[in-house]
Amino acid sequence: MRIDKFLNAVNIVKRRSIADEMCKEGVVFINGKKAKPAKDVKVGDTIEIHYLSGIKKYEVLQIPETKTIPKSKKHEYVKEI
Repeated sequence: MRIDKFLNAVNIVKRRSIADEMCKEGVVFINGKKAKPAKDVKVGDTIEIHYLSGIKKYEVLQIPETKTIPKSKKHEYVKEI
């Protein structure tokens, strides 16, 4: 699954367009490398998002099968490090 779709599907960002823009601005990293919006995410990858207030790190536990998941199930797909 693409990183921009993944960030939206697991409720890390509200809209895919925001995730797309974050990737283009260079604030999203997968396994320490800058991620373009079309970069594929795999189970076990580490995602870093560099916000102005700090860095958030997530570990990918599972790839969602559907377009979106309920917020209550977020912990099944990503774990904040």
